[in-house]
Amino acid sequence: MSGDRIDVSALAKITTGPVLRPGDKGYEDETAGMQTGFPREPDVVVGATGPDDVSAAVRFAVDNGLPVAVQGTGHSVPTLRGGLLVTTSRMTGIEIHPRKQTVRFEAGVRWADVVKEAAPHGLAPLSGSAPNVGAMSYTLAGGMSLLGRKYGYAADHVRQIDVVLADGKYRHVTADSDPDLFWALRGGRDNFGIATAAEVDLVPVEKLYGGGLFYDAAIADDVVPAWRRWTEDLPDEMTASLGMVPFPDIPPIPEPLRGKHVVHIRIAFLGDAETGEKLVAPLREAGPRIMEGLREMPYTEAGSIYNDPTDPMPYHGTNAMLADLDDKAIHTLLDNVGPGAKHKFIVELRHLGGALGREPETPNAVGHRDAAYALGVLSRLGPVDLATVTAAHDELAKAMSPWSIGRCLNFTYGDAAPDDVRAAYDDQDYQRLTELKSRYDPQNLFRLNYNIPPA
Repeated sequence: MSGDRIDVSALAKITTGPVLRPGDKGYEDETAGMQTGFPREPDVVVGATGPDDVSAAVRFAVDNGLPVAVQGTGHSVPTLRGGLLVTTSRMTGIEIHPRKQTVRFEAGVRWADVVKEAAPHGLAPLSGSAPNVGAMSYTLAGGMSLLGRKYGYAADHVRQIDVVLADGKYRHVTADSDPDLFWALRGGRDNFGIATAAEVDLVPVEKLYGGGLFYDAAIADDVVPAWRRWTEDLPDEMTASLGMVPFPDIPPIPEPLRGKHVVHIRIAFLGDAETGEKLVAPLREAGPRIMEGLREMPYTEAGSIYNDPTDPMPYHGTNAMLADLDDKAIHTLLDNVGPGAKHKFIVELRHLGGALGREPETPNAVGHRDAAYALGVLSRLGPVDLATVTAAHDELAKAMSPWSIGRCLNFTYGDAAPDDVRAAYDDQDYQRLTELKSRYDPQNLFRLNYNIPPA
């Protein structure tokens, strides 16, 4: 059905949240998210307030032949033109269960809110580097936590999920009630339904030793190999990454970093400051620091380690899960992203292994647990157009392909080709996902996403 002929009056009568079409007041605000570089132009958007609104929206989409998308914070979204979009930002319920050490959160909750609610109980979620990211989409895509090497992926700690399926019916899913669907949802993101709430484990963490070391990128040839060697023998309590960032020359940036191309080593250690200092000592021998800030901090301040931006912006990114990071890989990477390279990317290397490399007690669809490092690349759009950025990212991906074993959904930003989505999974898991898609969504209703098609 053509978008301009869709009658939403009946839907609006049975939903609590707003039902909007292009041109309606509030439509642009409802479809907006953190990512502004890719259009979000659905025929209909439903601002869901709970599972009943989600169910009504899905049934309406089926009746009117509309594909369905879902959006929380809009950090990691592809282009959307047409169809029906369900936004979940109004679904913000949080319940902490201290004795069970779990949290139940609704689909619109951000990690910062869970962190705040869990802290008085001496508990923390397996949240990532950016506290303003939506907890649901992060978790169902895998969830690479600041505490990941100790505790694994966030998806490994999901106990139950409430979801609206392609028939519009609500289902409470656990490993016992629906083992196949439970497996697929944890890693398959929004391909099998719209998750309205989930219960996940919290961990007994009140504080950590963390922060960053900043080096001039002119000595990246020394710092990056030194960091790689340092990661070869670390306890699981240490989760670290290395970023290369061309900082703009603007006042919000700390003066020592302003206008400089910087290597930023990020530290998150579950231990005391004295032990942390001893572990970090070899990194200080890699070269002089422009700036550093390592300290023992409450987990409520863990977002300061990366200090990721919070304002909406246009950006595009790519990533690769790396089997190794040998000297040749580092040389290749620095040729493409170092201070003398043609393109100025924001680059990150995350050290994996530990619990991230181990299969959880209840398996899920999260792929590439044998990866040793995750490489992420991000470019802000505007100063550089999308075609130029995409070509540059493809060039880097090709250069790093000898070490790449696949991709990671958590760091997929903007549009992605079908082969890129497939590359986020191990081959057998992807085949199983397509077969389960045929069972739970044979018409591929949920396809306005990083799509897994039915077998």
